[in-house]
Amino acid sequence: MASKLSYSLSFFLFLLPLFHTVIVSADTVSNPATPVSPGTACQSTPDPSYCKSVLPPQNGNVYDYGRFSVKKSLSQARKFLSLVDKYLHRRSSLSATAIRALQDCRTLGELNFDFLSSSFQTVNKTTRFLPSFQADDIQTLLSAILTNQQTCLDGLKDTASAWSVRNGLILPLSNDTKLYSVSLALFNKGWVPRSKVNTMHPTKKQQGFRNGRLPLKMSSTTRAIFESVSRRKLLQASVGQDVVVRDIVTVSQDGSGNFTTISDAIAAAPNKSASTDGYFLIYVTAGVYDEIVSIDKKKTYLMMVGDGINKTIITGNRSVVDGWTTFSSATLAVVGQGFVGVNMTIRNTAGAVKHQAVALRNGADLSTFYSCSFEGYQDTLYVHSLRQFYRECDIYGTVDFIFGNAKVVLQSCNMYPRLPMQGQFNAITAQGRTDPNQDTGISIHNCSIRAADDLAASRGVSTYLGRPWKEYSRTVYMQTFMDDLINGAGWRAWDGDFALSTLYYAEYSNSGPGSNTSNRVTWSGYHVINATDAANFTVSNFLLGDDWLPQTGVSYTDNLI
Repeated sequence: MASKLSYSLSFFLFLLPLFHTVIVSADTVSNPATPVSPGTACQSTPDPSYCKSVLPPQNGNVYDYGRFSVKKSLSQARKFLSLVDKYLHRRSSLSATAIRALQDCRTLGELNFDFLSSSFQTVNKTTRFLPSFQADDIQTLLSAILTNQQTCLDGLKDTASAWSVRNGLILPLSNDTKLYSVSLALFNKGWVPRSKVNTMHPTKKQQGFRNGRLPLKMSSTTRAIFESVSRRKLLQASVGQDVVVRDIVTVSQDGSGNFTTISDAIAAAPNKSASTDGYFLIYVTAGVYDEIVSIDKKKTYLMMVGDGINKTIITGNRSVVDGWTTFSSATLAVVGQGFVGVNMTIRNTAGAVKHQAVALRNGADLSTFYSCSFEGYQDTLYVHSLRQFYRECDIYGTVDFIFGNAKVVLQSCNMYPRLPMQGQFNAITAQGRTDPNQDTGISIHNCSIRAADDLAASRGVSTYLGRPWKEYSRTVYMQTFMDDLINGAGWRAWDGDFALSTLYYAEYSNSGPGSNTSNRVTWSGYHVINATDAANFTVSNFLLGDDWLPQTGVSYTDNLI
């Protein structure tokens, strides 16, 4: 941890309620179109004093203030990018680690500018509650902006040799983060419908194809490859689901395919594909691919299919100890929207002694991983931001090995805590929610937690369900098997009483010897919940998965079992 897969897919999903969120309770603006003072409007934000200081002094309604805030946020995002560029121009005087931290900040800043541009286009033309599916889109983007800010900040703080860079960027980072928080809060107040009905986007169509199909205009060679992949059941589409593929390329190390490296195949993919275009499918044959793989924001709707766990392996060994930021240490980094990964192992071999060393970093909205294995020690799976789903995956690690601030459901997955270094404990999750209005959290549903072989053969290592990386950390375990490796307290503090009253940790109907809640922590933020509360964190309600998962061909359980 730093400082520690057509039918039309909807991008516009309805807004999820902020379940069990600690939000400022004052609700003085019953009608967001009613003019009020800035001080009154700001009472619904986490930091009313700061909010009042940045809004214009004259009376206005929530829409006026919200547009002002988002527009100002967009301007600040542009200025911050220019500031980062100024420091990068001095790279000759900076360490490699400092340069990497700045490069992370630039990547994240570009995403923030994109997200704020999209958000402003929406708020600037509407003065009413949005359809709930559209409101969810914008809230997801504004939540991710705050996550990106924190990631940049964490990377800079860990760059001890670049104090001048830190000192020059931390204040603007902090001020911009507070402004973005105001934008998120005001958006929630003015544009998010009060009553939310689970209806899918109106452009969604049920076409009912089976097993996958290709467009009619496709070469015989490509069609043969696709049919071969389908016969191997690498595309697990169910009845009523549709998997549309626009093109397919093969990666094979023996030269028999289109490419010998995964990165070259990704470079050949079209830019900015839409969900209706169908997937660009990269079939990666069995082999060990020792390469750092990045799927940037332009490479949308890619599907990468391997020959199976421990057959198709992507491996790398970057780590924080060796001078990489946690963010840049990933063996596979995914940002392009709509990515689907199937039947692969992603591995970071740096080892426990190298501390933070990420196997997968995922910041791709509406992304899915099915039947994949993620292997590492500390910080294995970085569920960084936006909306994600994992099904029948294996995750191996030690300290905080599933971490980040995405809105994510892991379903029917296996968590395998490993043997950590001497003196360390295991924490399965470290969720990083920093703002009460963010719609993020980790939901672990119908999974299994068992010790990896090395841990099973040892004694004296405590394993916890999670610990609060950030102030509003939110993690829920539901209908999951927990073996006896789980410490009776269940959860572990991060540092003293930090976040113990603002976090939201919950357990529902789990099983196994480690699921007994009688000796769990007594923090005010910890809860044993009922089925009604647990239903808020299902694929259907938390991710709105019924609206976008069918096109991936990945099976899922929509609600509680």
